[in-house]
Amino acid sequence: MSEADRIRHRTAALALHDDEVRDKSDAKANVFADLGSPVSPLRARASVATSSSSSSGSAKSPAPSNAGMADGRSHSGELVGECNPPPLMAHRRSGSGQLIFSGSSSRGSGGGDRGSTASSPMLNALPTGNICPSGRVPATAATPPPPRSRPDVLGSGTGHYGHGSIMRGAGMAPARSSIDSSFLGHSSRSPASFPASSGSLQEVTRLGNEWYKKGKYAEALRHYERAVALCPESAACRGNRAAALIGLGRLADALRECEEAVRLDPVSGRSHSRVAGVCLRLGMIDKARRHFTQAGHLQQSDPTEWQKLQEVEVHLGRCTNARKIGDWKSTLREADAAIAAGADSSQLLLALRSEALLRLHKLEEAESTLASLLKLDGALPSSLTAAKLSGMLAESYVHIVRAQVDMALGRFDTAVAAAEKARDLDPGNAEIGMVLNNVRLVAKAREQGNDLFKVAKFSDASMAYGEGLKYDPSNSVLHCNRAACWSKLEKWEKAVDDCNEALRIQPNYTKALLRRAASYAKLERWVDCVRDYEVLRKELPSDKEVAEALFHAQIALKATRGEDVSNMKFGGEVEIVSNVEQLRAAISSPGVSVVYFMSAMNQQCTQITPSVNTLCTECPSVNFLKVNIDSSPMVAKAENVRIVPTFKIYKGGVKVKEMICPSLHVLRYSVRHYSVSSS
Repeated sequence: MSEADRIRHRTAALALHDDEVRDKSDAKANVFADLGSPVSPLRARASVATSSSSSSGSAKSPAPSNAGMADGRSHSGELVGECNPPPLMAHRRSGSGQLIFSGSSSRGSGGGDRGSTASSPMLNALPTGNICPSGRVPATAATPPPPRSRPDVLGSGTGHYGHGSIMRGAGMAPARSSIDSSFLGHSSRSPASFPASSGSLQEVTRLGNEWYKKGKYAEALRHYERAVALCPESAACRGNRAAALIGLGRLADALRECEEAVRLDPVSGRSHSRVAGVCLRLGMIDKARRHFTQAGHLQQSDPTEWQKLQEVEVHLGRCTNARKIGDWKSTLREADAAIAAGADSSQLLLALRSEALLRLHKLEEAESTLASLLKLDGALPSSLTAAKLSGMLAESYVHIVRAQVDMALGRFDTAVAAAEKARDLDPGNAEIGMVLNNVRLVAKAREQGNDLFKVAKFSDASMAYGEGLKYDPSNSVLHCNRAACWSKLEKWEKAVDDCNEALRIQPNYTKALLRRAASYAKLERWVDCVRDYEVLRKELPSDKEVAEALFHAQIALKATRGEDVSNMKFGGEVEIVSNVEQLRAAISSPGVSVVYFMSAMNQQCTQITPSVNTLCTECPSVNFLKVNIDSSPMVAKAENVRIVPTFKIYKGGVKVKEMICPSLHVLRYSVRHYSVSSS
């Protein structure tokens, strides 16, 4: 080689070294140049260099000038634009010494050892990345990155570029659509993505929350249902809907929504807690305990709810034990305690309470409790239906109690239907079979007795009713029906005895009270007769037959006491008094007299006069007198009446009470009080 050639090669080597130094100084700045990252403090450069990091350092492609590639080939002997060979892995033996490249290389078609390790100059290194084989992108070819819908952010990802982990915008997780977290239905878990109308979801949820806070649960439910329709896989939306259903008392539907929320978000302590709360109210002790426990694991357990659960469990156990031994007072007490502790919608506890009241002869309360039980929405939950009470399915027990209450109230057909339904649900239970048999026999006896009574076979009818009482001794209807037979047979004492038994079982049994009062009249037991009719008069104020019977009983009682009853008449029409002599004669008659001083021009008198006429009809044994002070001023002057309306009550000619402008309540009470005391 000539001296001139050596000088040319030396100059080219120095130029290559200078380019490599310049590349090293800008390497760090160019890391983010092609990303447009908002965290990079440097502006993007026109030319881009690519680097790859490793634990031992970095390798850079040399940047020879274009003049050195005039023949269209790179320094490695490959044409520009052809595919790059497999990348060569570089490492240093130590410090900043020469790079050692390993991997396979192409040496043309003539062969050479593939996969061998060899020392190679920097000119032969082709780094990975989308760059030209020359190692440098020309300035004219550099273009700015395309605009993105969202900026690149610093976060977790798989591409490591030396300054932390960079996650490109295309790889970001979709943003969550939030639901009002101030509401108790909000769940920590929401779907991976909401529908396109996520703004509508937020709006309907917000409106639902506002209605819920106002206690307008129906309106809240309407909005929450729209939210569920928009996002059916959202546990939060399901929880909100459940809360509104709870507010409406629709616990069976609420339980289904709560369970769906738990399915969608099994790690939500709030969802488990809500399921447990609904189960507690329904008396589902075991299920409530499981979900309270799960909520406790998730730091969402409420100690007060645990205490309620324990109290309900204790009282329910005592209640069922008391029922087994027939201790109905304890059964009622423990059932009430369990309901008060939190199981206010437990159909099982309400059925226990109703049965206890029936056995304690509190039939009206038993019927009221049963009505509350039947008003509970939805069917019994399957887990509660499968529960047992003394070997009887809970749902069957509810129907058995209903059958017994209906039977006691004389609803024999519905009683048989309820008992048959209980048998269908639990065909193998002995207690249900016994109750069904008794109900059928009692219903049959009652039907036979009614048929015999209609054809005037009163003795046979009484025997038929007695046959039914063998199977149900506490049936007040059969006792009352048999009393009617005794009355037709003029066996008044037996009629009174059966009526007494019916009234002991059902104290407000109107038919039994009527038949007993009539029997007392036949036995001339006037004090007892008047007492029964006065009770009936309060219960049946518009019944004229009862009013007349009471009047005659009062007259008979007065006659036995030696009082003059010759001028007393039934009907109780208000008598108009026009002079003092007429007034004196009227108030001196036997019994109680009420004198009403009024004026047609007075507004209060106009308002109260119709009530006075009604009172006259309700109390036929009382003499009602009316004095118009405008047309009879001398009577008003004699009685010293200056203000109207004024009422004076006389008994045996003696004034016992005077009322000036009384309220209707006071007037009614006073008239009835002295009417009863006069008997």
